[in-house]
Amino acid sequence: MAIENAPTEKGKEGARGLHKAARAEEREVEAEKGSELAKGADRVEERSRSSDGKSAGEKQR
Repeated sequence: MAIENAPTEKGKEGARGLHKAARAEEREVEAEKGSELAKGADRVEERSRSSDGKSAGEKQR
């Protein structure tokens, strides 16, 4: 959920905390990996290939 979409202040606070924790975890993983994680469409393609070796486009054919 996006922070601005939360209906209450408590919800917005929770969303901020989740966002902050996710960013920290991503930085930790990138540090262990030694390079940045793929973002956006590249990330979708990377995750698709790692599951069964086929790209997202190949699966739709």
